[in-house]
Amino acid sequence: MSLRIASGFSFTLLSLLFCVEVVATPADDFVELAFVIPEIRQEIRYFTKDNFVGVAIDGYKAPKCLLSKATAEALRKVQNELKKSGLGLKVFDCYRPQRAVDHFVRWAEDLNDKKMKPKYYPDVAKKDLFKKGYIAEKSGHSRGSTVDLTLIFLDSESAVELDMGSAWDFFGLESWPENRQIKSEQFDNRMLLNRLMVKHGFSGIKEEWWHFTLRQEPFPQTYFDFIIE
Repeated sequence: MSLRIASGFSFTLLSLLFCVEVVATPADDFVELAFVIPEIRQEIRYFTKDNFVGVAIDGYKAPKCLLSKATAEALRKVQNELKKSGLGLKVFDCYRPQRAVDHFVRWAEDLNDKKMKPKYYPDVAKKDLFKKGYIAEKSGHSRGSTVDLTLIFLDSESAVELDMGSAWDFFGLESWPENRQIKSEQFDNRMLLNRLMVKHGFSGIKEEWWHFTLRQEPFPQTYFDFIIE
């Protein structure tokens, strides 16, 4: 596979070894989730300062959720099933430009910047964020088929979230889906989200209850770097 490099992006040896592709333009396959699920609730935190870095993240010029068509359609099926129980989905992050991941890496290397530590990683030393896997040079989000999300009550004007036992993007064992050191209701809410996502074609990860990737993702080796606008 050829290696196309986005303007201003320096590739690493890892990119060459795994034949990954970094592209600066969106594929025709990408869609805005709000067009597929008009009632979807969104809180795109990386467009704001309310995230673990504490500033708006590079590449987020609009608070939009962009995903591959297949991922958006799978989420529509999850949403339709949840509506039968008066529940719905709320997304925090979807497609993430490679330049945003690069921003995370630069931030993680600055050990003096800890202004968001009390809220997002109070029990993890910043120097350990790479070692523990919370920060990496590549993210599945940049492939366009990974989404961070939670459950909400549809009958609430303010889109009240179900209690999951930890906040989104909280770095710590509290966020591990299988952690039983939380209330039974919180664990059940996590399992409901996980069960429906798996049913409709997604896989989760062990460290984050909110993180899911479409198993049959259309761009498994392509990392995009176009701006969200």
